[in-house]
Amino acid sequence: MTHDYKRNGTTTLFAALNVLDGTVIGRNMQRHRHQEFIRFLNAIDAEVPAGRAVHVVLDNYAAHKHPRVRAWLDRHQRFTFHFTPTSCSWLNAVEGFFAKLSKRRLKRGVFHSVVDLQAAINRYLAEHNRQPKPFTWTANPDDIIAAVKRGHHVLDSIH
Repeated sequence: MTHDYKRNGTTTLFAALNVLDGTVIGRNMQRHRHQEFIRFLNAIDAEVPAGRAVHVVLDNYAAHKHPRVRAWLDRHQRFTFHFTPTSCSWLNAVEGFFAKLSKRRLKRGVFHSVVDLQAAINRYLAEHNRQPKPFTWTANPDDIIAAVKRGHHVLDSIH
């Protein structure tokens, strides 16, 4: 960053990637608390056809495990949460979408306000969803399992 860099605010992007067809449901919000997360879950619930099972892959952020989120989950039986191990966010397919968004739209962008930033994100979401591609793992599953085991070993040795 240069000496004259000015931060004009931030936004929180909640995003859900449908790995079967590549579409993304995304919502910008001011904060990343359990209240906003529940609003996002309600948006997913409204957009995904009734009767379809919804598997949500999440990190271990406290807002994702809040008692009110757990109560919401109890009332929405078609939703199942899967938590990634600590430091394994790369296991979540939506992280690839975030990386592309950052590289293609945000990295060198100039946004004079949060509204400008959100508009750029929303345009990228719309463009992405016009020609989505199903998510396909290219990593070898044995390599992934080995990496997770190494991570568990390191965490176990710390405690």
